[in-house]
Amino acid sequence: MSTQVTDDVQVEILDNGVASVRINRPEARNALNTSVRQSLAEHFQALAVDARVRAIVLTGGEQCFVAGADIREFAEARPVEMYLRHTELLWGAISSCPKPIIAAVNGFALGGGCELAMHCDMIIAGESARFGQPEVKLGLMPGAGGTQRLIRAVGKFQAMRIALTGCLIKAPEALSIGLVSEVVSDEQTIGRAHELAAEIAALPPLAVAQIKEVMLAGADLPLEAALILERKAFQLLFDSHDQKEGAAAFLEKRTAVFKGE
Repeated sequence: MSTQVTDDVQVEILDNGVASVRINRPEARNALNTSVRQSLAEHFQALAVDARVRAIVLTGGEQCFVAGADIREFAEARPVEMYLRHTELLWGAISSCPKPIIAAVNGFALGGGCELAMHCDMIIAGESARFGQPEVKLGLMPGAGGTQRLIRAVGKFQAMRIALTGCLIKAPEALSIGLVSEVVSDEQTIGRAHELAAEIAALPPLAVAQIKEVMLAGADLPLEAALILERKAFQLLFDSHDQKEGAAAFLEKRTAVFKGE
């Protein structure tokens, strides 16, 4: 097990192949400022190529995920200044990570916090979780995927309601509209995310990576093109050691040992 700590982001790599990334700005309800975004990007870039890591849990702790962006950083900003920040590069470090990412959300996941959760591959929500894109109430709109990822997650009519009204979505409703994967008690949120991450980390990492890549890439392709992509990735895996090991272990009725090769 190894631990890395910056001022606002804590990273711990466990012996089971799971990395825990925790945003730690409790005094600001984990609001995303430039420092936090840069730290997250640096950590996710490192975790993406760390052979010890097979799955990642992202959390803000027991009380609050991320209450939004730090308004003080953009209240008086001009368009060119916002452009030159190139925050899309920082967000891209998360969205391009090949390892499965599970968000463990208690409390608020608003604005940039909701967008951050939607950058993940699964969302485990505690009963206290509240999701929303309230940017419209500040005379703005979502700018880090809150219109595009949201509409892909929940469909046009729910996404329009959420983005146009800035309403809060409680955890049970988030589950019913497809915004989250599971709802558990607040005490179980982080533990359940780690349980799922450990389950994934024990599986063959090449297959896991291909499943994530193909599902995300294929979602915006025409069906026939996406099926070709799936078929080619499926065929590619037959050249892996893990595929041969998985088949042999099944036939021999033993536990497979996957090496990521």
